[in-house]
Amino acid sequence: MANRHLARSTVLQTLFEWDFKGRRETDDVEAILERDVTEFAPGLGDTSFMKALLRSIMEKLPDIDLIITKAAPDWPIEKISIIDRNILRIGLFELLFADKSEVPEKVAINEAIELAKTYGGENSGKFVNGVLGSVYKELGEPGKDAVSKKGKRKMEVPYDKMPIQKLGGAVVYAQSGSDTYLALVHDIFGHWTLSKGKIEGEENVEEGTVREMKEELGIDVTIKEPLGKNEYVASDPEKGKIRKQVNYFLAEAKFENLTLGSSGGLDDARWFKMADIVSLNIYNDILPIVTKAVNILLQK
Repeated sequence: MANRHLARSTVLQTLFEWDFKGRRETDDVEAILERDVTEFAPGLGDTSFMKALLRSIMEKLPDIDLIITKAAPDWPIEKISIIDRNILRIGLFELLFADKSEVPEKVAINEAIELAKTYGGENSGKFVNGVLGSVYKELGEPGKDAVSKKGKRKMEVPYDKMPIQKLGGAVVYAQSGSDTYLALVHDIFGHWTLSKGKIEGEENVEEGTVREMKEELGIDVTIKEPLGKNEYVASDPEKGKIRKQVNYFLAEAKFENLTLGSSGGLDDARWFKMADIVSLNIYNDILPIVTKAVNILLQK
């Protein structure tokens, strides 16, 4: 396994050089790898693992970068340091696409964290851990009950000491004839979910939610009533782990065409009849909010 760690380090060196020099044609990448193997890993011999890993990352690069954007929405990918974003590319490929019999989810995450601690900056380990942890949570935390030989690590920052960021989201509904429709957005993990966004400056939560719905869905909404709150832990490369608190509302709109905004990690926005919601792939922590909204609307 030490050889695999060295192999990943060499692939990281290759990706760093390729990215640093302006993302040259992918045909050049393997030439960079061959040179890096000679310089940094001359004793490895078999380079098939490194070549396969590098090729696979390059093939999946657009998808991987979209996932980084979704998992770290406050940090455009070009603002993430070159070393951190390429560690994330290796970690996300192995977490999402690698053969799990060879690279279990926890191994993929731990290897990426070790790369970040070795080659990244002071906060790289926390940042990589946070991003990969967010994606791992979206996957349903497969293998989370497996016991590590080292035991569970303690959270570096106590939960009650984490900074809090407030967000606003909504179950947006509209009437068309006798039917009631809900507006949902689709993310790159394959789920339909609720539109939400960060509350800015001196905005109150309702004002910020109305603005976010306009920016993300392209429609004007009117807040009707609160639906509840949701909270999750995310990672910031400067602040470390932060608590994101989302206030959800029931909001009414006209049944107009939706125009998806530029929020990272989303690829579609649609209206659905309420009866069709049950057949959609929706996150478990969102379902109670949607269910409450549907029950309210059915009573109207």
